[in-house]
Amino acid sequence: MKERILIIEDNKALSKIISKKMEKNLDFDIIQAYTFAQAEEIIDENDDFFITLCDLNLPDAPNGEIVDFVLSRGLPVIVLTGSIDDDLQKEMVGKNIVDYVYKGNIEDVNYIFSLISRLSKNRDIKLMLVDDSMVVRNEVKKILHNQMFNVLVAAHGEEALNYLENNKDIKLVLTDFNMPVIDGVELTKTIRETFDKNEMIIIAMTGNNEPMISAKFLKIGANDFIKKPFGKEELICRINNALDFNEQLKKMSNMAHNDFLTKVYNRRYFFQEIVKFYQDKSSFAVSMIDIDNFKKINDKYGHDIGDSVLVSLANILRENTKGSDLVARFGGEEFCIALRNIDKKQAVGFFAKLRKIISNLNIQTKKGKINITVSIGLSFSGEKKNIDMLLKEADEALYRAKNLGKNRVEIV
Repeated sequence: MKERILIIEDNKALSKIISKKMEKNLDFDIIQAYTFAQAEEIIDENDDFFITLCDLNLPDAPNGEIVDFVLSRGLPVIVLTGSIDDDLQKEMVGKNIVDYVYKGNIEDVNYIFSLISRLSKNRDIKLMLVDDSMVVRNEVKKILHNQMFNVLVAAHGEEALNYLENNKDIKLVLTDFNMPVIDGVELTKTIRETFDKNEMIIIAMTGNNEPMISAKFLKIGANDFIKKPFGKEELICRINNALDFNEQLKKMSNMAHNDFLTKVYNRRYFFQEIVKFYQDKSSFAVSMIDIDNFKKINDKYGHDIGDSVLVSLANILRENTKGSDLVARFGGEEFCIALRNIDKKQAVGFFAKLRKIISNLNIQTKKGKINITVSIGLSFSGEKKNIDMLLKEADEALYRAKNLGKNRVEIV
C-alpha cells in the first residue's frame, strides 16, 4: 500500500489543486478534509499518515487549533497559511512542526512538493550530531528527528569517531567546535582523512567569536558553517541545501560514469576503474558479452523493444555480480564484465551459469515475452597482460563463440 498524506484545507479549489499536483509528482495517496471535524474523524479512523498539511484557519477551528490537535496525535505537520506576520512566525516555529508554507502563489505550492520529497529521502539518511552541551544536543536532536532523519548523538569528537567505526553509512556530521577530548577541528580533519566532501557532509557550528574560525573549518574540509545561536529554520535550510547539492553532484557523476539507457557503467568509466584491479595484484577475469541476433529483434519489434531488452539484460548482469565487480556497456548490444579476485575455474563456472540464466529468461515487453541468448568470450589476467590485451583476447573468444553456434562461453 502507498503511504498517505492528509490535506486539511477549507479552500476546496486550492485543496484539489494541491492534491492533483501531489498525485502527479509524488508517490502517495492523498486524503482531503475541509474542516476540523472531518480531519478528526479521518485521523480517529486511521492515523497512519506520512505528513499532514494543515490550514490555520478552518470554519470550525479559526485559530490554528487543528495544528495542536494533529501534533497531539503524533503526526508531522506542515502548516499552510494565507498570511504570516512576525508573531505568528515565532509561534509556528516554536511548535514542533516540520515547516510552514505561505500559500500565496504556485511557487509556494511547488515548495511543498520539494519539501515532502526531501522528508521522504531524509528517512534513509543517517546523521550524527556532535556537541558537548546536553541542552544543545536535546534541542537540535528534536529538530532533526522532526525532519525525519535517523540521528546519532555524540558528546565529543572521540565518541563521534567510535560511532563512525561502526556506522560507515553516516551521511552528514553536524559538529560543535569547542569540545573536550577531540574538538570539532580535529574531528573534521580526521574524518577527511577517510571520507571526502562528497561522501560525508560536515557542517560545523560554534558560538566562538573568533573571526577566522569559519574559514578555518572550511579550509580543512567542512561543507558549511553555522554560527550559534541559530534559528531552527536556518539549521534546516543549511542541512537540506547541503544534502540537495550533494545529490546533484551524484547525479552529475552518474551521468558521466553510467550508460544513459541501461544505467550500468559506460566504456570510459570501465577503463578508469579497471586500473584498480591491477593495483589489487590478484587474479581477475574479463568477459565480452554480446546478444545473439539482436538486429533481428530490432527489425521485428522495433528499437524501443530492443532498448527494453538491453535494459533487462543489464539488470540481470548487475544482479548477478558483486559491487566490487565492473559491469559496463561497451556499445550497441555489447557488454563487458570484469570479475575481481577470481580464478579461472570459478570464472568459467560463473559465466556458464550466467549464460544459462539469460537463456531461460522471459523478458516482458509491451509486445509480449521475448527470449534471448548471449555469446560470451572470456580472458584472464596474467603477467604482462594489460587491459587492451585482455579485451582483445576476450573479443577473439567471443568471435569464436559466435562462429561455433552462439549461446555459449568460449575462453582464451
